[in-house]
Amino acid sequence: MTRFCVALILFFVCLNADESQPPKAKRIKKEMTIHDHTRTDYYYWMRDRESQEVKDYLHAENAYVANVMSYTKDFQEQLFQEITGRIPQTDESVPYFFKGYYYYSRFAEGQEYPIFCRKKDSLENKEQILINANELAKGHSYYRAAGLKISPDNSILAFAEDTLGRRKYTIRFKNLQTGKIRKESIANTTGSIVWANDNKTLYYTVKDAALRAHKIMQYQLGSEEHKEVFHEKDTTFSTWVYKSKSQRFIIIGSYSTLSQEYRVMDADKPGSEFHIIQPRKRNLEYSIAHYEDKFYILSNDKAQNFRLMSTPLDKTTMDNWSEVIPHRQNVLLENIEIFADYLVVQERKDGLTHLHIVPWNEKQKDYYIDFGEETYSVGLDVNLEFNTTTLRYNYTSLTTPNSVVDFDMKSKSKNLLKQREVVGGYDTSLYKAERMYATARDGVKVPISLVYKKNLRKKHNPLLLYAYGSYGYSMDVYFSSTRLSLLDRGVIFAIAHIRGGQEMGRHWYEDGKLLKKKNTFTDFIDCGKFLINKQYTTKDLLFAEGGSAGGLLMGAVANMSPQTFKGILASVPFVDVVTTMLDDSIPLTTGEYDEWGNPNIKKYYDYMLSYSPYDQVKAQDYPAMLITTGFHDSQVQYWEPAKWVAKLRHLKTNNNVLLFDTDMTSGHSGASGRFQRYRSVALEYAFLFHLLGQVPQKN
Repeated sequence: MTRFCVALILFFVCLNADESQPPKAKRIKKEMTIHDHTRTDYYYWMRDRESQEVKDYLHAENAYVANVMSYTKDFQEQLFQEITGRIPQTDESVPYFFKGYYYYSRFAEGQEYPIFCRKKDSLENKEQILINANELAKGHSYYRAAGLKISPDNSILAFAEDTLGRRKYTIRFKNLQTGKIRKESIANTTGSIVWANDNKTLYYTVKDAALRAHKIMQYQLGSEEHKEVFHEKDTTFSTWVYKSKSQRFIIIGSYSTLSQEYRVMDADKPGSEFHIIQPRKRNLEYSIAHYEDKFYILSNDKAQNFRLMSTPLDKTTMDNWSEVIPHRQNVLLENIEIFADYLVVQERKDGLTHLHIVPWNEKQKDYYIDFGEETYSVGLDVNLEFNTTTLRYNYTSLTTPNSVVDFDMKSKSKNLLKQREVVGGYDTSLYKAERMYATARDGVKVPISLVYKKNLRKKHNPLLLYAYGSYGYSMDVYFSSTRLSLLDRGVIFAIAHIRGGQEMGRHWYEDGKLLKKKNTFTDFIDCGKFLINKQYTTKDLLFAEGGSAGGLLMGAVANMSPQTFKGILASVPFVDVVTTMLDDSIPLTTGEYDEWGNPNIKKYYDYMLSYSPYDQVKAQDYPAMLITTGFHDSQVQYWEPAKWVAKLRHLKTNNNVLLFDTDMTSGHSGASGRFQRYRSVALEYAFLFHLLGQVPQKN
């Protein structure tokens, strides 16, 4: 066995050059004291992004993954070809019409990135390519184009591009009459772009050193002046800018976990003053939409599940608000879409989304669109016109591919515009979706949605349980052609709708955050045990999966109930909670005190420490784990999973495999290419079947 040392200091532990052995990271003692309590972190050194030693360690971990999984190489390739083979080589989005043009994006055969296009007046007319991301991506290992916005006179395209994966976008401009990219560019933005109605003034958002969106800037095309129009100085807030559907107002929003504030400016008068709708107040959340002589406001004022209000354009503070839709205890108001004759309300009840059609004419009855499935997900799509009876929405379920539907709100007829194609054919009748409720340890009923092949044996099957459970983000069901590679091999897929999301209403979120965060973890564990007790699976066949804040979930359940799961898949996991939340130089930290708590306050520090996956690693048996990250991740820094893995290797007491794979060229969302992102999925699926002993071998 050959070895090389990463340093010549006696207390450095050398990395194994033998790729058949798990790397052993060096340990350097670092003590951190707060609230008269000292934590010791032996892997703090991994935070140095520029360190060659850090990169060597990550490469050593990647080499170990490659070695352990080398016998699955052919199987991974089979899975990759299988998964990408279900995706049409050529594909096109459903066009939408706006200001004289039909807009859409398409993929050309064999290409990784979209081509953004438009056609004037009719879909029969000649195509104009706005940008071809495949051309712009040349020379970059990562590329993402975003934020495409066209000047009101249709002559100039502004778009943003990220070539690193850290979500720091550079804005560029293209003359759509000549086809030439203009020379000016704007770096370090969020990618958010808004045009004023003069066709030359635009507004954009920039980031500070912690990647917090903190300033709105005004820029006039062709000039060199970038004028600050708003600075969000409260580090617990971030800001963004957008345009009202009516195109009448440019709107600046500021948001934190528990409050929002909006200010508006006449889009016909760039450079004029922005007026605040309602000054920020602790625990007051609201959002605004404009139609004719009113602003419509979704707000949690005296309404945990939100209610809809309206207010005159010139009297916008909350003392002028009038109620349009009252608060309901069992219905969460999520979103609205305004039309000339109808108000469409996206609601959530009993864990499912609903579209509520409310005519402005009170003589007509309101109604809900019927979707006819036990478990599904529906959401509003692009609806840019006021004077239409057509509502466009997206629909999917565990067995129904994503579908774009135009719904006539007057006749109640549906027109399926497109259902995502599954190349090679897909028969929905071969699969079954179910919805059930597990009883958590405190008596709360937690929804579970699951899907499986109908010909599956009735009990004791491999089962992959997925969840997120943070930020009030509801993990709705969705169809995945990728998932067919599991279902067709006898694996059940399930989503646990645990507290921390908003599936069951706003209280579902409130009961899974701050000093109630552990409900998220125990809900997931209890869902797993429920599925075992119902004989869908066994503890030797049950797998868990989560990413980002869902990766925190994976780390917590691995510590709290390691015997419940055969294996765990954790992607870009947020696991070093205490250290990260004490470091306000790290992206997202200050804006998330209302989600996790501020550990500078002792009660939050103590509670956070009691579940922080990195801090709670101990000498015990752990499930097999595959942990993945991106070196350029701006949301969860790569060093969190790196440190976690190193500590697990040092303390765990069994020989269950622990793998750590770092994509050295990407960020939080993984590889940018349309097909290449499925290489990591193929690795994850191969790992699962590796643990099941079901990796096929060539003769």
